[in-house]
Amino acid sequence: MLWAVFTIIAAAAQTARNAMQRELTATLGTVGATHVRFLFGFPFALLFLAGVCAVTGSIPPPPPLVFWPWLLLGFLAQIIATAMMLSAMNDRSFVVTTAYIKTEPVQTALFGLILLGDKLTPMLAAAILIATAGVVVMAVKPGVAQVNGLKPTLKGVISGGMFGLSAIGYRGAILSLGIPDQFVLAATFTLAVGLVCQAALLSVYLLAFDARTMRAILRAWKPSMLAGFMGALASQFWFLGFAIASAAIVRTLALIEVLFAQGVSRFAFKQPTSRREMVGIALIVVGVVLLIWAH
Repeated sequence: MLWAVFTIIAAAAQTARNAMQRELTATLGTVGATHVRFLFGFPFALLFLAGVCAVTGSIPPPPPLVFWPWLLLGFLAQIIATAMMLSAMNDRSFVVTTAYIKTEPVQTALFGLILLGDKLTPMLAAAILIATAGVVVMAVKPGVAQVNGLKPTLKGVISGGMFGLSAIGYRGAILSLGIPDQFVLAATFTLAVGLVCQAALLSVYLLAFDARTMRAILRAWKPSMLAGFMGALASQFWFLGFAIASAAIVRTLALIEVLFAQGVSRFAFKQPTSRREMVGIALIVVGVVLLIWAH
């Protein structure tokens, strides 16, 4: 059950990170706020890797050639997903945007079956569908699409799909290292390499095409440092979960992030909870309990 513990910690840290990035979007823009999690996150990932190597007395194995396509899929999909998420959060409430993104488990299960051969039992499939139904109940409200337009909805769903592809890519990279008995090292090494690649790619892009945003990011280093740390911490535990359980199972349990987001929305952003959202929360809880019991 370590995968469940890792996932709950990751979901809590990610909710905090998302809230911090949402606030940074106003001053840094979508791309700038996206870059914060990578630029200020990779030093912490390197520290995590150094700590794991020091404690275990091991060093990461040379990654095989197949490691790199999986890693590329993981970090490129994550960049796109994060940018789409932050853009959607500018258009909709924090909790509703999070709910749209959390259609991810169903998409992740499909991608995992196609790309990794990760199969689900009927009970696990039912748990994923019930929990995702809770997300849909929370997100779909009569008249909202006509008022706000479909663009935020599409951004949220596409973001969820990209997060799903990212999870599959990173799980594939972790498994390709071929050291299941050292899953902590495999997960931490993959995270460090992925964050370094993401930070380098977006830094080059911003320096070439938007140096003003890059300077603004560096000026906002204090709040960005905390967001980067929380992002790296969340990713560390996501990757530990991916190392020992299928991405679809991990990302379904991650739906409890919607409950954390509901708390942030209510107490930090002063957004009330509707009856429909309460029904959705109940379905998510039922789905999550069934998932853990079935697994």
